[in-house]
Amino acid sequence: MTAYILLEIRRTLRDTAFLVFGTGMPVLMYLLFTNLGGAGASGDWRAASMVGMAAYGALVSSMSIGTGIASDKSLGWLKQLRITPLGPGRAVTGRAVSGSVTVLPTVLAVLLAGATVNGVRMAAWQWIVLVLLLWVGALPFTLLGIGNGYRLTPQATGVVNVACLMGFAIIGGLWFPLEAFPGWLRSVGEFTPAYGFAELGRSVAAEHTPGAGAVAVLVGWLLLFGGYAVISYRRSARTM
Repeated sequence: MTAYILLEIRRTLRDTAFLVFGTGMPVLMYLLFTNLGGAGASGDWRAASMVGMAAYGALVSSMSIGTGIASDKSLGWLKQLRITPLGPGRAVTGRAVSGSVTVLPTVLAVLLAGATVNGVRMAAWQWIVLVLLLWVGALPFTLLGIGNGYRLTPQATGVVNVACLMGFAIIGGLWFPLEAFPGWLRSVGEFTPAYGFAELGRSVAAEHTPGAGAVAVLVGWLLLFGGYAVISYRRSARTM
């Protein structure tokens, strides 16, 4: 399994165009959202927006693995993989670990922009914990992207992933605070995986521990998306 993870990491890192643009777009969006029009945003808003955009960038990077998996499936790579002793659970886990490689640069780039360009200030421990939580917390979305890749065609995977990202970003409060939404939509948003994910980072920025509710929501989605990925892997064997 270790050899498989290392192989997938090397394949992922070869796509330099994705690494550059996947990292650069969230940074650009963050700087535009907080500085557009020359209006100075408050320090609290810039910090909150930094966490939200870092979370969104992590989502984009983590779910993008699905398109690569769908392409591998069409090229016959999964047929070769099934010859190995890797079971569905181990194969999905290995792909999820290797896919998390692209998440870290995106998170680091947005946080660096917040610190150097927008002057966000936090204690050293907050930066470290924030990076770790946003990196590890993106795992449910990696599993969702993997499940979509195993189940759908490359074209359909791209469309579905974009729809999921937009829905998560808006309803989950990554771009705009949930307080600005109607009450019923705010209640829905609090149960989305993106909201729980962003709450991990926001709690660190506010110097308190994440709420148990947000953690429980994220763990629940982790189990759901993990099961979806394993089922999709098994199903793909019958469609190849």
